[in-house]
Amino acid sequence: MNSNKFTCLARAKMLIVQTLRLALIVVFVASSLTACSNSSAGKSASKSEHPTRVPPAVAQASGSIYLYGEAHGVAKILDKEYKLWSQYYHNEGMRHLFVELSYFTAEYLNIWMQSDNDDILEEIYDDWEGTLIHNPHTKEFYKKIKDNCPETIFHGTDVGHQYDTTGRRFLSYLTANDLGGSEKYTLTMEAIQQGQVYYRNDNGVYRENKMTENFIREFEKLGNESVMGIYGSAHTGLDELDLGTQSIPCMANQLQENYGDNIYSENLSWMSKDIEPSRVDYITLHGKEYKASYFGKQDLTGFKDYAYREFWRLEDAYDDVKRLPLVDNYLPYDNYPMLIKTGQVFVINSTKTDGSVNRDYYLSNGQLLEGVNSTQQFTAD
Repeated sequence: MNSNKFTCLARAKMLIVQTLRLALIVVFVASSLTACSNSSAGKSASKSEHPTRVPPAVAQASGSIYLYGEAHGVAKILDKEYKLWSQYYHNEGMRHLFVELSYFTAEYLNIWMQSDNDDILEEIYDDWEGTLIHNPHTKEFYKKIKDNCPETIFHGTDVGHQYDTTGRRFLSYLTANDLGGSEKYTLTMEAIQQGQVYYRNDNGVYRENKMTENFIREFEKLGNESVMGIYGSAHTGLDELDLGTQSIPCMANQLQENYGDNIYSENLSWMSKDIEPSRVDYITLHGKEYKASYFGKQDLTGFKDYAYREFWRLEDAYDDVKRLPLVDNYLPYDNYPMLIKTGQVFVINSTKTDGSVNRDYYLSNGQLLEGVNSTQQFTAD
């Protein structure tokens, strides 16, 4: 699950940016939870449900791990991931694909891979409703794997999302096929329990640790087999901490402690921002009219008094504005919906719930805020 990492590590130095960056953090945390939707709500977990990270297990498997971080449900990223898997499958002989799904979901997909219809996939897809992966691009991704890489074996290592739909249905399948005492049944029950614990209080640290433990369990079964893994980019940084609390190493960071140089990670999430403007407007600044490439709006409903904000890039404006007075106020690149390069100028309209609009101007002059690439506000009056 990258030159524009979705880390949101920096903090803005003025109240308005603090508010907006909090919004983006919440949005991004939501996007990093693949298929994380259940009907169960609950009470806060006890301390035993929020364990500290355990020391790494002794690694026995000797294969390599190739992790790819994504923004979920983005067509061009899914296309890239399919091409990567196809290359590993056909050129390197890999068969094991690790995914940010629950154990029972991946096992159900493995049954679907051997079937002559798509009934199981359709049921799983329906269970994903309300999540970022409930879109036609995701479904097509799995269909292409079935058609062109038919010996693929999926390994789901996340906690038990959809435990009350997919999980319950898979348990019924196992029981109906006299597999009630099997390892699959035991691991399905374990994944369901993990999902219940996680959803009781949205415990991200618990989830990160369980994702790591589950990954190690599945990988250690494979001996010298190499694997590819697809996860939200919040889980794949080899030097990153968990996104929610920044208190423990993320999954890939913990895996690196076990497997050292045998693990490789690449962040593909930047591809979601490799977009063209949806239209070109014209904005006048200091008496000069500039082409203004429009990149859309971000919904800020529920955050302070803001409804949404919109982004324009002023073309060929940097040399005209770079000497204007700068403000000690920064907006990290990851707040923008598009890719950012040094030497660009941006206009951001922030619309409040009362209909009033604030217009701010930023330029990308190479500034870093706490190590994060950031644009800096300038005064246009």
